[in-house]
Amino acid sequence: MLTGVLATTKAPVSTIHIVNVFPHDQKAFTQGLTYHQGYLYESTGLQDKSFLKKIDLQSGKTIKKVKIKAEYFGEGLAILKNKIYQLTWKNHTCLVYDLQKMRLTGKLFYQGEGWGLTTNGKVLFMSNGSSVISCVDPASFNVISRLEVRDGEMKINNLNELEFIRGEIWANIFMEDIIVRISSQTGRVTGWIDLSKLNSQFSRWQGRDVLNGIAYDKAKDRVFVTGKFWPEIYEIKVKPRKSINPN
Repeated sequence: MLTGVLATTKAPVSTIHIVNVFPHDQKAFTQGLTYHQGYLYESTGLQDKSFLKKIDLQSGKTIKKVKIKAEYFGEGLAILKNKIYQLTWKNHTCLVYDLQKMRLTGKLFYQGEGWGLTTNGKVLFMSNGSSVISCVDPASFNVISRLEVRDGEMKINNLNELEFIRGEIWANIFMEDIIVRISSQTGRVTGWIDLSKLNSQFSRWQGRDVLNGIAYDKAKDRVFVTGKFWPEIYEIKVKPRKSINPN
């Protein structure tokens, strides 16, 4: 039975099929995840325990890891034009790295909190835990425009980790086992993905935290999801539910 926003929405609600399962560092407090040229890049949080990591998908092994200064709490990340952009939670600071060497090359600044980050290949999209996604200039980090995410007339709050997929922005909803699909042009909700099926995978795992982490392999059209302190990364396919909401 659908509950919460999934029970009332008029947008399509999909479920998932698990295609593949890959290992994930269960000590990783995943805040941001992206896929680039055969590798996963991950931003992890917690004070004085935040990292930027390059990961081999198949083995789950960390190829390179950069520890962030203790003052920063790592958040969302995105890769654009050979640069890695990594948000911090309450420091109003985006850390910028050279992609090849993962060497810190600069800092950009913003107002408010930093949560999720993604890109359409031209600009950056940033969430802050509210219903608003900011479209940001990657050179200056100035806000170009803002999208207020709505399902009909209802604002969708707690937008967290972001990923740009097939022209849409997909967002984790903080503390929920759902992903919202958002028009990158209007902010309108185009659909929902119910990931509660993943809960059945965790009966033997202790200490896992919430769903957080979406990555997209555009070349092979693959979607990956994971969470904070999750021992696995899941490649998923989205499929329509067999029954739809009556409204």
